[in-house]
Amino acid sequence: MSYEIATIPGDGIGPEVVDETLPLLHEAASRHGIDVEFTEYDWGTERYLDTGEMMPDDGLDQIVDADSILLGAVGHPDVRDHITLHGLLLPIRKGFNQQVCKRPSILFEGVESPLRGYESGDIDFVVFRENTEGEYSDAGGRIHEGFDHEVAVQSAVHTREGTETIVRAAFEAATERDGRLASITKSNAQAFSMTFWDDVVEDVAPDYPDVEVESLLVDAASMDLVRQPEEFDVIVASNLFGDILTDIGAIVSGSMGLAPSGNINVDDEYPSMFEPVHGSAPDIVGQGVANPMATVLSAAMMFENLGEDAVSDALWSAVRAVLSDDDAPVTPDLGGSASTGEVVDALEERL
Repeated sequence: MSYEIATIPGDGIGPEVVDETLPLLHEAASRHGIDVEFTEYDWGTERYLDTGEMMPDDGLDQIVDADSILLGAVGHPDVRDHITLHGLLLPIRKGFNQQVCKRPSILFEGVESPLRGYESGDIDFVVFRENTEGEYSDAGGRIHEGFDHEVAVQSAVHTREGTETIVRAAFEAATERDGRLASITKSNAQAFSMTFWDDVVEDVAPDYPDVEVESLLVDAASMDLVRQPEEFDVIVASNLFGDILTDIGAIVSGSMGLAPSGNINVDDEYPSMFEPVHGSAPDIVGQGVANPMATVLSAAMMFENLGEDAVSDALWSAVRAVLSDDDAPVTPDLGGSASTGEVVDALEERL
């Protein structure tokens, strides 16, 4: 079996991490008889600063036939974030109908949580975040710009099809895990959109009688992710709430450098995209100390999505083996002093 992967190293630490990681992915795949070809696209803010565009007009056409997409990071201190987001990430996520954003949070053996008293395995949950509508709907605008009576309107749009898609994906995951689903809303304040979300969850729930469903307000859920993260198994949330909660999940699990993410087209009509949660980290660019594990785990999610479970399992196992070994190299975010390349070498040794 062979796969064509569109690779977008992007900005900041993205290129250096992707460059170090690709040989590891080649090796992991080849050991299981899988041939992988990575085709690189130099899209990102450097291109924007040169041309005024994050990606070419026909960018989606260039990568639509890829089996999957691996993204490094997007963001630049000299370019406002809404430009980078709307110039690259959102056109891909929305153009390829990647409705499901899946983000696991795991406290691995050998990793210390900032929360007192938690050990490996105590924190293990996954967030399903709606990924193409809600706050991503671009419904709104600004008028009278520069005047005292300037007005800005931003509306979140929720469709039944989009909401049901993410809710069903979360229910399906809960049936394969511990059978517990937490739906996160703000229904007391958002009496139209979030009560609609609650209605969809209620409508879908009878199809999954073995799943225990809890509804939480986002402020209470944020508190509980810090106070008692072990109580969570599967979380489903709208775009904005899911984005915030997954950052909390990454930190209570030990490091943003361990947080993978998948943007998934559920119908397999278009390629899905996989990326680390951590972003471009401009403060450590060029130092060679970025943690590659979030990218490796994102690639593991990619291989799982492609149906190559053996490759995925090998990458997950390699990460677990390095983290659980007190003598193995780790990057500064985990309390070590190793370089990105040294960690990748250690991962390859444990494939």
